[in-house]
Amino acid sequence: MRAVLTWRDKAEHCINDIAFKPDGTQLILAAGSRLLVYDTSDGTLLQPLKGHKDTVYCVAYAKDGKRFASGSADKSVIIWTSKLEGILKYTHNDAIQCVSYNPITHQLASCSSSDFGLWSPEQKSVSKHKSSSKIICCSWTNDGQYLALGMFNGIISIRNKNGEEKVKIERPGGSLSPIWSICWNPSSRWESFWMNRENEDAEDVIVNRYIQEIPSTLKSAVYSSQGSEAEEEEPEEEDDSPRDDNLEERNDILAVADWGQKVSFYQLSGKQIGKDRALNFDPCCISYFTKGEYILLGGSDKQVSLFTKDGVRLGTVGEQNSWVWTCQAKPDSNYVVVGCQDGTISFYQLIFSTVHGLYKDRYAYRDSMTDVIVQHLITEQKVRIKCKELVKKIAIYRNRLAIQLPEKILIYELYSEDLSDMHYRVKEKIIKKFECNLLVVCANHIILCQEKRLQCLSFSGVKEREWQMESLIRYIKVIGGPPGREGLLVGLKNGQILKIFVDNLFAIVLLKQATAVRCLDMSASRKKLAVVDENDTCLVYDIDTKELLFQEPNANSVAWNTQCEDMLCFSGGGYLNIKASTFPVHRQKLQGFVVGYNGSKIFCLHVFSISAVEVPQSAPMYQYLDRKLFKEAYQIACLGVTDTDWRELAMEALEGLDFETAKKERKKRGETNNDLFLADVFSYQGKFHEAAKLYKRSGHENLALEMYTDLCMFEYAKDFLGSGDPKETKMLITKQADWARNIKEPKAAVEMYISAGEHVKAIEICGDHGWVDMLIDIARKLDKAEREPLLLCATYLKKLDSPGYAAETYLKMGDLKSLVQLHVETQRWDEAFALGEKHPEFKDDIYMPYAQWLAENDRFEEAQKAFHKAGRQREAVQVLEQLTNNAVAESRFNDAAYYYWMLSMQCLDIAQDPAQKDTMLGKFYHFQRLAELYHGYHAIHRHTEDPFSVHRPETLFNISRFLLHSLPKDTPSGISKVKILFTLAKQSKALGAYRLARHAYDKLRGLYIPARFQKSIELGTLTIRAKPFHDSEELVPLCYRCSTNNPLLNNLGNVCINCRQPFIFSASSYDVLHLVEFYLEEGITDEEAISLIDLEVLRPKRDDRQLEIANNSSQILRLVETKDSIGDEDPFTAKLSFEQGGSEFVPVVVSRLVLRSMSRRDVLIKRWPPPLRWQYFRSLLPDASITMCPSCFQVGGHPGSSHVLLLATFPLPKCPSGRRGPWEEGHIHGSKLGQRLVCPLPCLHSMCI
Repeated sequence: MRAVLTWRDKAEHCINDIAFKPDGTQLILAAGSRLLVYDTSDGTLLQPLKGHKDTVYCVAYAKDGKRFASGSADKSVIIWTSKLEGILKYTHNDAIQCVSYNPITHQLASCSSSDFGLWSPEQKSVSKHKSSSKIICCSWTNDGQYLALGMFNGIISIRNKNGEEKVKIERPGGSLSPIWSICWNPSSRWESFWMNRENEDAEDVIVNRYIQEIPSTLKSAVYSSQGSEAEEEEPEEEDDSPRDDNLEERNDILAVADWGQKVSFYQLSGKQIGKDRALNFDPCCISYFTKGEYILLGGSDKQVSLFTKDGVRLGTVGEQNSWVWTCQAKPDSNYVVVGCQDGTISFYQLIFSTVHGLYKDRYAYRDSMTDVIVQHLITEQKVRIKCKELVKKIAIYRNRLAIQLPEKILIYELYSEDLSDMHYRVKEKIIKKFECNLLVVCANHIILCQEKRLQCLSFSGVKEREWQMESLIRYIKVIGGPPGREGLLVGLKNGQILKIFVDNLFAIVLLKQATAVRCLDMSASRKKLAVVDENDTCLVYDIDTKELLFQEPNANSVAWNTQCEDMLCFSGGGYLNIKASTFPVHRQKLQGFVVGYNGSKIFCLHVFSISAVEVPQSAPMYQYLDRKLFKEAYQIACLGVTDTDWRELAMEALEGLDFETAKKERKKRGETNNDLFLADVFSYQGKFHEAAKLYKRSGHENLALEMYTDLCMFEYAKDFLGSGDPKETKMLITKQADWARNIKEPKAAVEMYISAGEHVKAIEICGDHGWVDMLIDIARKLDKAEREPLLLCATYLKKLDSPGYAAETYLKMGDLKSLVQLHVETQRWDEAFALGEKHPEFKDDIYMPYAQWLAENDRFEEAQKAFHKAGRQREAVQVLEQLTNNAVAESRFNDAAYYYWMLSMQCLDIAQDPAQKDTMLGKFYHFQRLAELYHGYHAIHRHTEDPFSVHRPETLFNISRFLLHSLPKDTPSGISKVKILFTLAKQSKALGAYRLARHAYDKLRGLYIPARFQKSIELGTLTIRAKPFHDSEELVPLCYRCSTNNPLLNNLGNVCINCRQPFIFSASSYDVLHLVEFYLEEGITDEEAISLIDLEVLRPKRDDRQLEIANNSSQILRLVETKDSIGDEDPFTAKLSFEQGGSEFVPVVVSRLVLRSMSRRDVLIKRWPPPLRWQYFRSLLPDASITMCPSCFQVGGHPGSSHVLLLATFPLPKCPSGRRGPWEEGHIHGSKLGQRLVCPLPCLHSMCI
């Protein structure tokens, strides 16, 4: 163990106490009247805390890390948060001496010179208890049930959580030995240790019980306190039965340090454990490591010492210049902080080195600093030797074990010569203090390595011999020999490698290399030497010739196989490398260092544990077989290979005519039949008939049959067929077919395969040679249950461009899915559609690829329908979106309008899914709006781009106004505001709307004008100034609901400025139509509404007369109604009355009475598919005709016309049959209001209008 100073700082005042934050990130120091908060990583002072008025004596952190407490000479206790904020303060009658948090309940104990208090956040007040003496220190048990108080009069009082005294421990020294520091061991699993600790004796105790691997939680928990002994321990077993209270009590161990210069240990019951241990200094602080494995003690000796948990001193952590007043271990780490009287704060890291020794399959290592565990790597047995002192060095050799302690060296020996014996006993003791770097033990000697010098001592401690080296000794190893004459292999820093015999004063130089030695090993025959140097290179030398045989990089340790001369392994870079002779290295992943290699086991040291790794020797065996080195391969196989590897070795040896190795292999497998072995020999020598006779004589006719069939000697093979055994006959025919196939006689092979029932092989040959007729013949002869060959037949027929026969085969199998896939792959769509009609479950498998095929062939509209039919709405929408984008990019705005309309209908179809209803309906309205915009803009674009226009000025004027009122803030792609305003200005000027024209020209001035329109717009801007500043009244639109004249430029858009009623536009002329939309009263269904309208109650005929009244000044003409004629007779007309200046739109809602009063000739219905509701419109000019498209529900007409024709708003370019659509020339229907349009031609598809 060594301590490394990490950082150091110095405060102005004495460091009275220290507390770590539970996560170890912060350190709280009590120094003077302040608290100092440090960052433990680098010693940075984070913040000084001021709150006390006098010296702060103590500080403690709660286990949950949320708060800490400090106590001061000003008689106050302050509670601080983890954010370094003071939140609570309470006082005692005297100076606060110590504070401690309960590890479970976080109850705070604060102790003063005359009393102690208990406080928790749940309490409103502090409960205080009087004390008979000044309390100097306190500590809670691990379970938080008891509080130990150390007093100035030498008494230890153990109290429960309520402050009641349960145990009182009176120390012999009384007030002459004040209890200065106490601490409970944080570990709770020491019962076996403390139960075995008392009354143990001597180094000669032998325990005849073997142990398994010690659990990691106990490795640092089992200790010994006296002498040195060898014992084995049973593995700990978990017991679920109720535990004895006395046993539980023994789990809590209290360490006590007093100023009688002693350290003692007590149970919770107050019983002392062991004897007091003298310290020879006044202890000021005692604390445990987090897991309780070590104790820190500091005081008047001006240093911090590390002890075992039972009080054995291990070493010094750090020497200081003044008394050590406090010391603590950082939680869950090997860091220690020390606070001194002169204000020095030191932060150390403790480094625990590995002390171990290895000889062949025995590994000895230090555990818990004072114990030695010897492990048998093969049997996994372990024995623990408790030395009760710091173990400094370990050496093991054959039946000897040497352990160096601070003041002596103990020599152990095994009880017997049994290789599996693990019973050690003390043979000799050398009572003398030695300083050495390495320790080696032999049969009768120990070797001490002291830098450049080696000393050989007898077991009695007498120095017999000494060797002085030229350089530092880096590696030493015992390589065996007779007792008293063992040889040592020594590697030096200067690259020299020596061989030393313990009975010879002269060292033998084996060789010298240029680089320093890190690791050495010698082969079993002592002929080869493996060296790992400081450059991580493994070098292998011939000892006799000093020749470098080979070298390998990336090595940190090396070991020869003790059972095979030419095999070694080395580790490095996270890999294990195995090398046989001069063959390439075989590599596999492995962490750690190789320390031994015995047979097929490799011993690897990783961190502090060693493990045996079983490594198959197959790879090096096959390396020898490749070079026909059968004897060496046999030696490798003996180390450990699989049964398959053994058989392969025998076959290779027979083929190489190494019959001796082959015979050894057979004996290894337990085969003793000499006739069978001789038959194998004859067969490999070419004496086949003699071999066959021997096979038959030994009862292995099957081997003769196999031999003849392998040789394609089928006539001889038939003699060894069993009595008509069909299996053997089939095997023979199959072998013969294989032979025919290999000699390029495929047709003969096919016939033989068929006769042997090997249809798959026959089909493969036919398919590879393209013999369609034979494939058809085989497929028709096969039973439909033989699916594998039938499927293979169909696959080959499809590949050979015979889809009809492949379809026949699939039908025979009943494999409709494969049949559908065949039709799709061969693009036989008619057959696929017919199959899909019979079996709808394959619809997706047909229409999806069909749609993709249409899209690949630029038939996008058909592809969209196919996607839709296949239920792939996403793909259908994607195709439409792409078509739309292309149409806009290519200025085909009429097509874009049509595609947007299709998109909207697609969304409406998807909206039938309740989960997508809201989203899809939003998209439906959006796409419908875009369709209307692009349909109107198509006319504007044609007018501005083409020299001749097909539209009347009034239509262009209406379209421009419609678009200007309908365009959103973000103008859709492709639509030009300049063209719209230019058309509006031009047509307004021509029709007499001069004010609107002037407004349009003014708007154009704020836009970027293309060069070709520049002159026309500049000229129009000038000429319009000469026109009157008003619009023609004939152009002003009229609201048919409230009879209000609306301005040509409406800020509200396409709605009435008075009643907010939306205008209904003609899809052909874009005039405002005399239609008013009305809504059904709640509870009226569409079917009921239609039936009520169809009733059409007859109204009395109006009989109006004119009366002429004359007077002196004027003549008046008055319209007089008859008594039976009532103006408000029509309820719908009454619904249209509207007050001037309404700010919100109030729709017309009709009841059953109103519906009954309507004429079916006056009502127009848009029958939208679900989830949309139908729309109802009534004509206020019944004598005027209106036409509605039954597909897109666009309407056309003019109030003044008696017969109106309408072209479809979104027509398909052509019907698939090539005939004209219902809206094309010669096939146009005019209809009176309320009549449905029915196309008489049967050629229309679903999207024709």
